[in-house]
Amino acid sequence: MKSRIRETRRARGLTLQQVAERCVPPTTAQTIGRLEQGNRTLSVAWLNRIASAMGVEAAELVALPPPPMPGIDAVLGPDGAVAAAEGEAAAMSITAPPALLMRVDQSVGEYRAGDLLWLERITADGFGRALNRDILVPRPGGRFAFGRLTDRQGNRLHLVPPGQGQRQIVVADALWIAMAVQLLRQLA
Repeated sequence: MKSRIRETRRARGLTLQQVAERCVPPTTAQTIGRLEQGNRTLSVAWLNRIASAMGVEAAELVALPPPPMPGIDAVLGPDGAVAAAEGEAAAMSITAPPALLMRVDQSVGEYRAGDLLWLERITADGFGRALNRDILVPRPGGRFAFGRLTDRQGNRLHLVPPGQGQRQIVVADALWIAMAVQLLRQLA
């Protein structure tokens, strides 16, 4: 837990001595300085005492770590979708993690380089609701098929890839698919 005591104290125009004197019971400026610098353990009791002395909420004195960046599961390029490199994270912060996340490496069809696609994982009994939606289908060897689901005949899924002039892909016996549910695009 990183403290924001110093920034808050300075923003309020207070000295270490003033904060120390306002604490109940009073303490020393040296103690407040050690707590600011992390040289002394900042307990909840200390946090509450210092917050009260400065007239702020205790939560304002704690800097929360940034949320972790979600991992990229697949990468889309002109040759199709492939599994992302191990440990690759999204370049933008996302508040709610998707089931799967795909980064667009190079512009393909309506997708631009740098786009992120949130994908909802669906099991075989729900494939019908993905008709006319873009989907990601796992294939052997760390590859994926990606495209618009145009037809489903039994255990066969028919996809049209997003790029111009690409041929229809037919995938049989998919255990699951991931349907694109949201496009995240950074504005220039």
